[in-house]
Amino acid sequence: MAVAVPALVAEAVLLAACGGSGKPSYCSSIASLKSSITAVPSTNVVQNGTSALQDALKKVQTDAKAVVSSAKSDFPNETSALSSSVNALSSSAKQATSNPSAAAIAQAVSDATAVATAVKNLSSATSSKCS
Repeated sequence: MAVAVPALVAEAVLLAACGGSGKPSYCSSIASLKSSITAVPSTNVVQNGTSALQDALKKVQTDAKAVVSSAKSDFPNETSALSSSVNALSSSAKQATSNPSAAAIAQAVSDATAVATAVKNLSSATSSKCS
C-alpha cells in the first residue's frame, strides 16, 4: 500500500510543466519540482529501504520550497496550498514509513492527493506565464 503514495504524487507531474528562458524564475522551479516528483515512483523501496523514499520526498520538499519562494508574491494562495500540502505529506510519509499502519498509509495517500491538487492549481495559475 505504501507504493500508492509515490504513484499519487507522480500524478501531479503530469499537471505541472513550466520552464524556459525569458520566463519568470518560478517556471524553472516548477520544472525542477516536476523532475523530483517524477523520481518518487521510481524509488525502489523494497531494494533501497524506506530511507530512499524519504530522501526522494525531501527532494520534492526542497523543490517545492524553491517554487514557493519564487512564486509566492505572484501566486500567494497557490503557493501556500503547495507548501502546506507538501509539509503534510512529508509528515505523514515519515509516519507511514516509521510505523506502518493502515491509518498512516491512508493519511499519506490523502496528503499525496492534496499535493497533486496543489501542483495542478499552481500549474494552471502559472500556465500563461510559463507556456
